[in-house]
Amino acid sequence: MTQVLIRNGEYRKQDVSGLRFTLLRDFQTDAKGGNVVVANEGIFPGMPDQIRIRVDSIEDIEITGARPVSKQPQVVEFIKPEETDEQVMDRIEKRFSILDDMTKAAIAGDIRAMIVVGPPGVGKSYGVEYQLEKAGMFDQISGKKIKYQVIKGAMTPIGLYCTLYKNSDPRNVLVFDDCDSILLDDVALNILKAALDSGKKRRIHWNADSSMLRREGVPDQFDFKGSVIFITNLKFDHLKSKKLQDHLEALQSRCHFLDLTLDTTRDKILRIRQIFRKGDLFQDYDFTPEQGEEIVQFMQDNHAKLREISLRMALKLADLTKIGSNWQALAESTCMKH
Repeated sequence: MTQVLIRNGEYRKQDVSGLRFTLLRDFQTDAKGGNVVVANEGIFPGMPDQIRIRVDSIEDIEITGARPVSKQPQVVEFIKPEETDEQVMDRIEKRFSILDDMTKAAIAGDIRAMIVVGPPGVGKSYGVEYQLEKAGMFDQISGKKIKYQVIKGAMTPIGLYCTLYKNSDPRNVLVFDDCDSILLDDVALNILKAALDSGKKRRIHWNADSSMLRREGVPDQFDFKGSVIFITNLKFDHLKSKKLQDHLEALQSRCHFLDLTLDTTRDKILRIRQIFRKGDLFQDYDFTPEQGEEIVQFMQDNHAKLREISLRMALKLADLTKIGSNWQALAESTCMKH
């Protein structure tokens, strides 16, 4: 019988990453996303003989053995060959190197906009902010106005309009970090499309009366000459609203789009191992290499139980080591799902 290895997936909200099942029906998609149907074989007592494993994409599964007879399209034959751990870490490192280069290009005014997509807690915000702080160091020392601003949290369309105006000069950089409200609002998206238009002039209008604009001294139209970086966890193609998808496609056409390709649990673990290998992960802790390796290996061994796989979780575990030698027991109580 054909076996399927679940690289990253869940059954009834239980993580099944790393488990093997007998495949009964090939990968397919429905309204909730991707899935494969497999034999339960007693793995989940009390559940049906056939169960549906939820996965984000076809890359989250690996097929081994002979092909079964299936009524579904034979899409599994397009699964990519398995990458080695070194290849995965090299791929991820290359993506983050590209992120550094593209951020520098935004700072220099060479690109108008970039969208960075990746899961939470993998260092995408840190890399962007590091490059901005490095570039703004001399302005800060000399007392000049800093040419970048990082926006986090919710924002209204009129708040977006005012923020763009205040950062509209050439070589100003606006970073929207997990500020997804502006990506899910059609008025805000129309403002962003105007700000990032491909024409020589990027004029933005606010055609409604507003006491806020008068109070802030913001005109009802201006030319935006800065650059914008969006950092988000959103997978645009997973949004159900056709109207929003159309707006986001128009926004994407105006932006450079960088997917950090950290889609599986394994990718996230190896991203953490990559940062550890560089010596940056526990640089603020007085750890021996063996102590750091113990924490990373603990995350790898317990990835299905931990509440999240992220750099933040690695630092949480590092903090627990300060409490005592029984930090693993503390982690089971405070960092794992029950």
